Amino acid sequence: MAASIGLVIVHTAILPLRGRKPATLLGSGQAEAQGEAISREHVDVAVVDAQLSPVQQRNLEKIWGCKVIDRTGLILDIFGERAQTREGSLQVELAHLEYQRSRLVRSWTHLERQRGGFGFLGGPGETQIEADRRLIGDRIVRLKRELEQVRRTRGLHRGARKRVPYPIVALVGYTNAGKSTLFNALTGAEVMVKDQLFATLDPTMRGLRLPSGRHVILSDTVGFISELPTELVAAFRATLEEVAEADVILHIRDAAHPDSNAQRTDVIGVLEGMVRDTTLGADWASRSIEVLNKADLLGGIEAVPVRANCAAVSAVTGEGLEAL
Repeated sequence: MAASIGLVIVHTAILPLRGRKPATLLGSGQAEAQGEAISREHVDVAVVDAQLSPVQQRNLEKIWGCKVIDRTGLILDIFGERAQTREGSLQVELAHLEYQRSRLVRSWTHLERQRGGFGFLGGPGETQIEADRRLIGDRIVRLKRELEQVRRTRGLHRGARKRVPYPIVALVGYTNAGKSTLFNALTGAEVMVKDQLFATLDPTMRGLRLPSGRHVILSDTVGFISELPTELVAAFRATLEEVAEADVILHIRDAAHPDSNAQRTDVIGVLEGMVRDTTLGADWASRSIEVLNKADLLGGIEAVPVRANCAAVSAVTGEGLEAL
């Protein structure tokens, strides 16, 4: 993920944790050892593949002498770089602010030790914290209002499509599974395709004529990832509703990826979470087809084992697309 936004990786480490330390997440010895490596390699940014509390993040920055971000912060940075449309930018900014709210507020705790005011006036620390909280809160309220308008507009568009009526086919799957490549191969569209995480943030729709002559609307959506931050799931609700309203869900998998089964579990986990939020019907599995993509990397579609309600394809060579 770090490499996908242009960071140069100079040091990596996998650290066993006996228990999560409230102050630094890592043990003191581990934190110091990593600090020496970070200093030796002149590291500017350290990425911790876990969720850090604001206190843990600040303490690690003091020990390591560089900027520290956690998994959620990295994903938000990637989304911020990829957002192209107004809707995408709104969703990313909302997720960023929800994430930063506690961090900005708690980063001012050193001010609370300053001299307090008198009477009903709080000290300068309290004033700063309240100002921070209010500014962020006001912006979040405005963003949610704008995104609610986006949801209403999408709802009107869906209503118009139902009157046509063309069935909606939504592509879902792990990030970088080849959804946009498949979307382009099926529709002849020219949606941006890159070998990187979260190349697609904004849903795209195109008409598609099936071999039977029937018309459908194909929808390309944002990719999922393991441990998807809750802030992102909430912020991208308007986008995920396209999946919820789909008549057919194509679950695109990277058949050649060594963790393909784990990725499948992660995607299903997100979809099941949408069921719990009542944005997706519990019957989603009965209207989904699993598509094992990138068969060309395994020697062709014959080399890919498939189950019932499953298809093997190569979006790059076109093999298996007609059967799909």
